[in-house]
Amino acid sequence: MAKPRHKGAEEARNQLPSLLEDAANGHTTIITRRGRSIAALVPIDGLLGRPRQKGLIDLIGSGKGMWTKGDRPRKLRDEWSR
Repeated sequence: MAKPRHKGAEEARNQLPSLLEDAANGHTTIITRRGRSIAALVPIDGLLGRPRQKGLIDLIGSGKGMWTKGDRPRKLRDEWSR
């Protein structure tokens, strides 16, 4: 993924059609005001295509994830025995 470009608010306003075309092609632009980042113009596919993180509430008390093969789960379980 390419490094995002930074544009001032006035410059971004003047170049909006070009920046929208860039976003459609997968490029991100950070919009700044007085040198501080205030917004980002990002490709919609990258924004909506991310899988949402599952909540942890469903795992409370289940021990799910602690009973798999390998050494790591055993070490985690043994911590509670100390």
